[in-house]
Amino acid sequence: MKGTGLDAEHLARLDEAFARVPFARLLGMEFVSAERGAATVALEVREELTRMGGLLHGGVIASLLDTAAAFAVHTLLDPQGSTVTIDLTLHFLRPVTSGRVEARARVIREGRQVVIIMAEATDQAGALTATATTTYLKKS
Repeated sequence: MKGTGLDAEHLARLDEAFARVPFARLLGMEFVSAERGAATVALEVREELTRMGGLLHGGVIASLLDTAAAFAVHTLLDPQGSTVTIDLTLHFLRPVTSGRVEARARVIREGRQVVIIMAEATDQAGALTATATTTYLKKS
């Protein structure tokens, strides 16, 4: 994983945390990069992730965006800190049928307990496929 603005120890903690998310492994997610307040996660479209008509299932896209957002928040947390999604609003803009999908998330507001994140998913051609606004509760 690439990272900027984070020390090697913090990047290692993020890698370890990502490796402990069984659902991300099930979907085949890859932790691409992180920097303070931002993270990128990707996956390759596979047949078992599609719905009728060969379209990538909306739940997969939602999970990809939510995971990127969660790890954007994790870049701000202390080693003992954790977080939980309390709101996720999605907008599906165009279908995806093949290739690699990347979700990029960035924190737009960090309070003491609540963090708001914007995330975008793009297909391998760089076309915007979905957006999300999500809210997380920081737990100590």
